[in-house]
Amino acid sequence: MSALIEFQGVTKKFGDVTALEDADLSIGAGEIFGIIGYSGAGKSTLVRLINALEPVTSGRVLVDGVDLTTLGERQLRDVRAGIGMIFQQFNLFRSRTVFGNVAYPLRIAGWDKARRQARVAELLKFVGITDKAWHYPDQLSGGQKQRVGIARALATNPKILLADESTSALDPETTGEVLRLLRRVNTELGVTIVVITHEMEVVRAIADKVAVLDSGRVVEHGSVFDVFSSPKTETTRRFVGSVVRDAPGGADLERIRSRHGGRLVTARIHDAGRLGAVLSDAVGKHNVRFEIVYGGITALSGRSFGGLTLELIGAETDVEALIADLRTTTEVVEVPA
Repeated sequence: MSALIEFQGVTKKFGDVTALEDADLSIGAGEIFGIIGYSGAGKSTLVRLINALEPVTSGRVLVDGVDLTTLGERQLRDVRAGIGMIFQQFNLFRSRTVFGNVAYPLRIAGWDKARRQARVAELLKFVGITDKAWHYPDQLSGGQKQRVGIARALATNPKILLADESTSALDPETTGEVLRLLRRVNTELGVTIVVITHEMEVVRAIADKVAVLDSGRVVEHGSVFDVFSSPKTETTRRFVGSVVRDAPGGADLERIRSRHGGRLVTARIHDAGRLGAVLSDAVGKHNVRFEIVYGGITALSGRSFGGLTLELIGAETDVEALIADLRTTTEVVEVPA
């Protein structure tokens, strides 16, 4: 898949504050790419560099092969015309109807009235709010407002859609509806979508690939399945732990420790593993009894992953032998005391 957006050693500073440091990132044409991080991680800065609303301090940002750092303001306006933006707080004109909000970027782009009307009608049908065309934003629900925002962002047929915390102001059910609509935008219209979020559930629901930001640095990136199933950094593990309850911590760990005195380990589960076969041999081969005391298994991209926390009961040498067998097929970690 060819890269549509590339960051090459990009650093962005605001005075003495480094918002983004030495970022290397490649986003393929046709992907839904998630950018996730906690507040202050540099997510919004990264977005503003993609549409050149901020200049880089060093490095290069390429969009469709064009190095934005070499362009003047007039050329940058042409690039921005191919990038749509969806906002957390919708950013609709309260004094304009739904129709008027969606038509606004077309007026700015110089479309004649007949073309504007046809395009707006097409977009309102696509996002499912044709019946709200002559309503004002204050008459709409949050989900309906975001549908207007999506229609407006698509008005000029952009190649790229930037969704900056676009579901943070919505309830879970409405969030699901908006994410399904964004997936349609991607699959039916072929638009590359960059989703900026602090919610791992959003990444899980919609993204093909993800990059994790921490203190302005890209600390991990890859396919959503790989990052979810085998997080490499503590920041990523915290995000994954918010949606995949596969290892105990806090009060859950205290409760388990109070009730189970055996050796506690957590074994990772993945499609290629043979955890069940090893455990089925535990009693006969190793004289070790086991009990599943915690765990979670989930599916992503048609593949399963997760973890089971096991209490292993038996002689220490036998338990060690079983753990060694488990480690031939999957990752096994000791549960902290």
